[in-house]
Amino acid sequence: MNRRPICASEELVEGGRGVRFTVDRHGVSEPAFVVRYRGQVHAWLNRCGHIPVELDWQPGEFFDHSGLYLICATHGALYGPESGRCLGGRCNGKGLDPVAVIERDGHVLLNEEGRKSVG
Repeated sequence: MNRRPICASEELVEGGRGVRFTVDRHGVSEPAFVVRYRGQVHAWLNRCGHIPVELDWQPGEFFDHSGLYLICATHGALYGPESGRCLGGRCNGKGLDPVAVIERDGHVLLNEEGRKSVG
């Protein structure tokens, strides 16, 4: 399986700053990010469900002030960090696109051939 390092596990603090990276989708390099929520790592394409703008209001800042929701800096749309599901705002029910990652041996890795898993 082809796994590419994204960051060290310790870089992701619960409900805190995320790490930006890129992923190839259909031959195009797409911006993505990974965050930690409820002890698990979750990764998404860095694209609002409403229109294709990046979510973070400063590089790596994806959570709202409570640390409970991912927020689009442009529209204020809220997303569940563990599900990517639209929870309110201008996302009109459109969630975030998941990126498969795993956390292993103190690192977060892009799991390019598989689905999202933790182990």
